[in-house]
Amino acid sequence: MSSNPNVDPRDGELRDHTYDGIQEFDKRLPNWWLFTLHGAIIFAIAYWGYYEWTGHMVPADQRVEAQLAEIQRQALLNGAALTDDQLWTMSRDAKVVASGEKIYMSNCLACHGDKLQGGIGANLADNEWIHGGEPTKICATVTSGVTDKGMPVWGPVLGPERIAEVVAFILSRHKPPEGPQS
Repeated sequence: MSSNPNVDPRDGELRDHTYDGIQEFDKRLPNWWLFTLHGAIIFAIAYWGYYEWTGHMVPADQRVEAQLAEIQRQALLNGAALTDDQLWTMSRDAKVVASGEKIYMSNCLACHGDKLQGGIGANLADNEWIHGGEPTKICATVTSGVTDKGMPVWGPVLGPERIAEVVAFILSRHKPPEGPQS
């Protein structure tokens, strides 16, 4: 045996593994550490595979859109007034428009027609609005009604969320105005 502390006792080779007074040799990693490492790798692959192949992973942009839609819905339920921009955004959301179409078909179809062409009620498909064409004014008209023209008050019947969905359906048939909306 050599008296040199840098000589590995297993094979007699000279190795300088001394740092800060601590001497180390090339030793095998502990089994518990290797099991932890390999287990983490297997778990990561299984986790990724499950979400990638089953389709449970939702892209970030869709998650953000869903969160914004939920915030808007909660604001409506709490009685907050929507802005024109928010109503235009809702009119581009397929789920909101589909829900608004169902409400329109069950409540507004008789007077405004199946293609919003009018009849007993006003034409909602053109760009001429009797009571204002801004989304918030359309919302106010649906909510308050126009009793002297025969349109009932829908606010207490439908509630703010369903009224916003109907307005989004109506706006989905129109193009938003150019430039910044206020």
